Amino acid sequence: MTRKNTASTPKDIAYILIGAIFISFSANWVTWSQVDPIISAFYRVFFGLIFLGIACVAGKEIRPLGLPAWGYCILCGLCFAANLYCWHVSIRYVGPGLATILGNFQVFVLTIISILFFGQPARSLFFFSLPLAFCGLFLIIGIDWDSLPAHYRIGVFFGLLTAVFYSCFILALRKIQQLQEELSFIYVLLLISAVTSAVLGPLIFISGKSFAIPSLQSLVSLAGLGLFSQAVGWGFIAGSLPKVMPSIAGLILLLQPSLAFLWDVLLFDRPTSGTQWFGVGVVIFAIYLGIWSSKD
Repeated sequence: MTRKNTASTPKDIAYILIGAIFISFSANWVTWSQVDPIISAFYRVFFGLIFLGIACVAGKEIRPLGLPAWGYCILCGLCFAANLYCWHVSIRYVGPGLATILGNFQVFVLTIISILFFGQPARSLFFFSLPLAFCGLFLIIGIDWDSLPAHYRIGVFFGLLTAVFYSCFILALRKIQQLQEELSFIYVLLLISAVTSAVLGPLIFISGKSFAIPSLQSLVSLAGLGLFSQAVGWGFIAGSLPKVMPSIAGLILLLQPSLAFLWDVLLFDRPTSGTQWFGVGVVIFAIYLGIWSSKD
């Protein structure tokens, strides 16, 4: 998203802060829903589609879309579907906190893609931040990879895969915004949610899983995921992000993985040693350095 050279206001900063807090609960909603990862991924975008549709109609945000933009919308939806599925699998196996931190490794994936394919200069800060992030990760999960349970290793793998697909999603999203700058972010997110729902729905049917929501807790959790994570959280962030200095915005958005790990400890009694807390701090710091290394 193109940033404007305007002064950051307390209101804009507050909106990004509120959005980051809302989104930090995303993995918790997934855990509380107690459904299969592909089911929770589908209902996130399905309920989000409803709430975003209401917002777009009320705000008169609906605009015609050109064929190239539609193509990138479909690509965006495919990447987002894969991203959500991988992330929800990771949440199941390693918990909401670590899964969210792993997903934020997208900063490094995006930078690598930009260096290899878009001519972005390779900066020394990046080559320092990337190994630092993995050092922090090993402090969290343990140095001896082979001693970890198989399901935990699968969760870490899917968490890192989340970062890859999320990076592809961001690149496709930027292309849509470049092609049609007049489109609001909320409307673009509505279109992506529609495509993602159209991708995940048939996959659920093919896999033989049920669309049935098993309990009231699951329904409330999935609706909360769609409302607060897919619609409201991004709504707060999208309008103010272009108006806030990148350094401030990047720092505020790091609250999302930080708080996600904290909620995991507080709400789900995740056992966490002092070394693991140190590792979380190292990873968050490395991600922040990674954000700075990607700035033009």
